[in-house]
Amino acid sequence: MDRRGFSRRMMMGGAAVATVATSLSLVAAKDATSADSAASASSALRTAPAGGEVRRFKLYIEKLADGQLGYGFEKGAATIPGPLIELNEGDTAYIEVENTLDVAASLHVHGVDYEVSSDGTKLSKSHVEPGDTRTYTWRTHAPGRRKDGTWRAGSAGYWHYHDHVVGTEHGTTGIRKGLYGPVIVRRQGDILPDKTHTIVFNDMTINNRPGHDSPNFEATVGDRIEFVSITHGEYYHTFHVHGHRWADNRTGLLTGPDDPSRVVDNLIVGPADSFGFQVIAGEGVGAGAWMYHCHVQSHSDMGMAGLFLVKKTDGTIPGYEPHEH
Repeated sequence: MDRRGFSRRMMMGGAAVATVATSLSLVAAKDATSADSAASASSALRTAPAGGEVRRFKLYIEKLADGQLGYGFEKGAATIPGPLIELNEGDTAYIEVENTLDVAASLHVHGVDYEVSSDGTKLSKSHVEPGDTRTYTWRTHAPGRRKDGTWRAGSAGYWHYHDHVVGTEHGTTGIRKGLYGPVIVRRQGDILPDKTHTIVFNDMTINNRPGHDSPNFEATVGDRIEFVSITHGEYYHTFHVHGHRWADNRTGLLTGPDDPSRVVDNLIVGPADSFGFQVIAGEGVGAGAWMYHCHVQSHSDMGMAGLFLVKKTDGTIPGYEPHEH
């Protein structure tokens, strides 16, 4: 099916889903609200523990079958994006990196503390030669006051790692070919999701997949889903997801009725930007094939769009036919 056909059918399907969801919400709003309140009261949220642990990871830098590049926790299992590295404030991470490529590569991280020997650049001679291994050390810290009385922010946030060597001294070729991945640093007490998905706008691709072959992400109504959004490449984009919204702050969650954070469903993102948020899948809107995309119109027209597939408890998605995408 061509792009116009896909767009037309998706719009028709989306309208049908919206009509059904609206009708259901009008009929059963009172019952749904009561049920949601009861569920919230009875379910205990999982939260992040205190930090201070020593964490050890092994990362392999590999060439994929299609010529792209990736990081992986196991040899022969590299992915684009690379695997999620998750820490808690106060943790120290030792990441042993084995470079299986025939060119030098590296691991450079945003958002955490490291010495220049773990910078991951040729400038500081902290890269990994072909066939070699190198251990990078990352440290995280909780917020607190400096000796001069000023406030030091903690490490908690949605960050990312990437190559800084392949192709140029800035890793331009490495990033274009897929050498990037997500890092989450949590603060003690942060709410943990049921599942985390990473979406990377890299030039005009999503997760290095070509236009109209963007990844879909699945959930069941009521699941707590976390999205990590990262941007690389030459272009500015906007990240937008249909039917769901989040608070524009560190966690994407409001802390209470007086939290001044603005609530958004679209955010401008530029190269090396990263942020994250959590949503309750289908909250207030129900199941459906909810689109996410770059809202720069020419970008979405060229295929920078995918689906957040929220299923009913019986596994069905109203108005959605898988072969349409």
